[in-house]
Amino acid sequence: MRLQIFIALAFAWASTAAAADYAGPLFDAHLHYNEEAWDGRSGPHPVPDVLARMKRNGVRAIVANSRPNDGTKSLAQAPETRAAGVTVVPFVRLYRNRADYDNWFRDDTIYDMVQAELARGTAAGPFRGIGEFHLYDSANANGPVARKLMALAEEKDLVVLAHVDDTAIDLLMAHPPAKGQKSRLIWAHTGIGGAPAARVDQLFARYPLLMGELSYRPGLTCEGGKLCPEWRALLLKYPTRFLIGSDTWVNQRWQYYDELMKGYRTWLGGLPPEAARRIAWDNGAALFGLKAPQ
Repeated sequence: MRLQIFIALAFAWASTAAAADYAGPLFDAHLHYNEEAWDGRSGPHPVPDVLARMKRNGVRAIVANSRPNDGTKSLAQAPETRAAGVTVVPFVRLYRNRADYDNWFRDDTIYDMVQAELARGTAAGPFRGIGEFHLYDSANANGPVARKLMALAEEKDLVVLAHVDDTAIDLLMAHPPAKGQKSRLIWAHTGIGGAPAARVDQLFARYPLLMGELSYRPGLTCEGGKLCPEWRALLLKYPTRFLIGSDTWVNQRWQYYDELMKGYRTWLGGLPPEAARRIAWDNGAALFGLKAPQ
């Protein structure tokens, strides 16, 4: 009887230990600081507010992309950013306003704007990527500006952040000279429409530098906020290919930032420690050459 009690207690302890949340640093690889959040520094989420949210959640680096790009620049240049221990990896977003969402892929003034922003850089250093951009119709991946931007990204070794379906991934990857073999593309939401895990697996095998960002990912978690089996298997198959992100595209996402990061820590805690650390921090840090946080 004592042996049975001991085994039961040991099993309960092991289950509790295995369920412990991931406690290491986080890299938020999909963050927006759009004008409605800061609104010329008088909005509901000024720089000190958003940095406090990052700091208390252990977010030590972010990919910042904003509409317009002034939001990213304000995070990059704020003295509070360094004080909070947050590294800003700035991306050029393609949107000056909401009208650009539906037309950027054929608007040459967007291409000109991207080149001008790349030439200027930010207080945190040069822009490291392009996006996030949306393609609500995958055929628009063949638009003239989409073609030029994918080629530009390969030429300048920029990372692309794309909110597209799986069909558009193939179309975009066909544009640069290396046909997707050298393109560093972060697939926002790893397919917002819910591409099956098997299709994600197929695209990861086809494009060696394709990475999946996991905000808003349908089917990712099941009961108790734990990873669903097929996604757990996929993350363990490709532990160096996934990233997490907040996608603070509206102010409500800032209000729930704590809950979003807690959700990630919950399911990361169910992975082997090395895989959890890679997805939470190491993959993003390696992509942009960041040092481990102190």
